[in-house]
Amino acid sequence: MTMHATRRAWNALVDGLAAVGTLLIGVLMIIICSDVVARNLLGASLPLVSELGALTLVMIVYLQLAAAIRHDRLARTELVFGALRASRPRLGAALSAAFDLVGAAALAALAWSTISILERDLRSGQFIGVTGVMTAPTWPFRVLIVLGLAVSAIQFAIQVVEALRAVAAPREESAS
Repeated sequence: MTMHATRRAWNALVDGLAAVGTLLIGVLMIIICSDVVARNLLGASLPLVSELGALTLVMIVYLQLAAAIRHDRLARTELVFGALRASRPRLGAALSAAFDLVGAAALAALAWSTISILERDLRSGQFIGVTGVMTAPTWPFRVLIVLGLAVSAIQFAIQVVEALRAVAAPREESAS
């Protein structure tokens, strides 16, 4: 597989996870609206709504995080980054590399710690809900959270390499 094809496959994975996150936003809206209707018509909440809502929201964030990173949509001080990239491209790239390295390390640590939670959930048969009413296993949620974290950490690492290449690139002669 060529580098270009690998890059396309990676981008498809990142964007695919974001698309799954977007679909989950629709699912979350349906869950919440159904619960509102049930509360108004039946006077009671539907089972699992709060638990499913919380886990789904966390999944959405982590599934869409890598795409936000890749498309440079994370909140940072663009006033500083943009001006620095324009006036001193190498310094701007070096600062971006440092930012991305910290992001990669933080998300890798989060993924690593979440793996132990996933293992515990699998060993103990952890579930959400009320036994006898309605339950759901937690491990599928944790798998998607770990996947989102790992892909996001890798995306940050890719950007570190790209930023370091920009730092090492020969200076362009300015046209006078």
